Amino acid sequence: MNEVSLTGGCLCGAVSFRYAGRLGGPIGAVTICHCAQCRKAQGYAVAVAPALAAGFHITSGASDIREFQSSPGKFRAFCGGCGSPLYSRLAASPERLRLRLGALDDPPDTLTIDAHTFTEDQPAWSVSGGAAPRYPGREPGRG
Repeated sequence: MNEVSLTGGCLCGAVSFRYAGRLGGPIGAVTICHCAQCRKAQGYAVAVAPALAAGFHITSGASDIREFQSSPGKFRAFCGGCGSPLYSRLAASPERLRLRLGALDDPPDTLTIDAHTFTEDQPAWSVSGGAAPRYPGREPGRG
């Protein structure tokens, strides 16, 4: 993917960031991970894009960011107020981040998923959901 300039943040608005630089492409695949750890951390499979740490800047709420070491040397960053996932990083690769696509305000239309990972961990209920009806808003009868 070419150079991008985008913004993002958390659900409650306490944390916001901007990113300028390459997203995915030569710095790594844009993926959807189905591993049990990602599902627990994100609530479902997680879409991530590799980014360069030098282009990532917190514009507000830096003191609200918490990090959890989910495995040796891997840190998952999230808002301490609302819990929104923001990025992950490896201690061994401080020059890179993996931005959570759900945290982006307006993901680029040119962004494509390069791969699904840990599909053997994907629960059967999520695989069989392809035929389920789709609605532009809430499902009927939800109130």
